[in-house]
Amino acid sequence: MKVVFPVIISTEKTEQYHDVFIPDLEINTEGEDITDSIEMARDAIGLKCITMEDMNLEIPSPSDIKDISFGKDEFVTLVDVDLSDYRRKNEMRTVKKNCTLPSWLCYEAEKANINFSAVLQAALKRELHIN
Repeated sequence: MKVVFPVIISTEKTEQYHDVFIPDLEINTEGEDITDSIEMARDAIGLKCITMEDMNLEIPSPSDIKDISFGKDEFVTLVDVDLSDYRRKNEMRTVKKNCTLPSWLCYEAEKANINFSAVLQAALKRELHIN
């Protein structure tokens, strides 16, 4: 699922960072420059939304960019996040799965020092067309 939220970025730096606010999610972050600010907003949105998904909370609908109020030293932009891609890139916990295969195949794979987990992961990614 993809989401797009309006983000307010300050044009002036506070100390060495641009302030970033995502009003619909009520979260703040900051970036060293405008590019970093957008990346930090993308990360904050991704983290907040997958956390909400995991807690079975509804992700709010984004406001219309025309309805966002901002100050004279700020601008509004839209930031998109592919939540499936974000989860895949940031979810590092592992789960144990039991699988069944013929004993002769298991024997041959062990003899060849095949890493069962690595082979299964590669096969699943190939089947699911995931890079």
